[in-house]
Amino acid sequence: MPFIEVKDVRFTYHMEAMDALEVLHGVSLTVEQGEFVALLGHNGCGKSTLAHLFNGMLLPGAGTITVDGIDTADEKRQLDIRRRVGLVQQNPDNQLVAGIVEEDVAFGPENIGVPSGEIRVRVDEALKTVDMYDYREHAPHKLSGGQKQRIAIAGIIAMQPKCIVLDEPTAMLDPRGRTEVMETIQRLNREKGITIILITHYMDEAVKAKRVVIMDEGNILKEGTPFEIFSNVEFMKKHDLDVPQATELVYRLRSAGIPFGGIPLSMEDCIRELKQALQK
Repeated sequence: MPFIEVKDVRFTYHMEAMDALEVLHGVSLTVEQGEFVALLGHNGCGKSTLAHLFNGMLLPGAGTITVDGIDTADEKRQLDIRRRVGLVQQNPDNQLVAGIVEEDVAFGPENIGVPSGEIRVRVDEALKTVDMYDYREHAPHKLSGGQKQRIAIAGIIAMQPKCIVLDEPTAMLDPRGRTEVMETIQRLNREKGITIILITHYMDEAVKAKRVVIMDEGNILKEGTPFEIFSNVEFMKKHDLDVPQATELVYRLRSAGIPFGGIPLSMEDCIRELKQALQK
């Protein structure tokens, strides 16, 4: 059984003085335990709505979502859902609630009823996991953007979820902050076996995932490995989507008549392909 299973899910926003807006039109998707999935698509395609559906913050208007075998629509199991799926949002400032780092990380476990002695252990372990233990007595508002986001992730880790959904966690960060957060995400997936669902507009981040899912206008458009998705550059351009920088560079060079043997997804792969092309 998949860890997360989405079956024929529809979701409609009902807003005052506006017509009802359906943003998901019968979406079906599965995520296995321990996977790293990148979710891509234009603004308004339904990615963030799906993220909030994963941990029960929103409930489907039609269809079903199960997490670890639990129906998210079961009101009696909402806490169980939140314990299994944590959500990290785009702006870390909106997630930091305390004046001291370690108190902020403790906030989530306290709210789900973890005993105080266990909270102390969880907070220390979570901060060490994101390399922020030395900042445990600092004020969060004095940290950099990347450090704040890592504190937000630590707060989720302290709740010991099986899955972390990250909704554009690096969108407001500088390159250094993006690198820090991505390295943390990859380490959690690789070393802790935590399922990762990453929503991002940065294709060079999506390359790090094991599977890429593309959404368009409330539907799943395509899914596959990063290579399967990004090597089809024409398909991506047809739908006004970007590809990784290395892929784009080789695509343009090929269009100019320079032969290349493969499709690189990273700059390291691109350099290797360029060296081979120049030797011919």
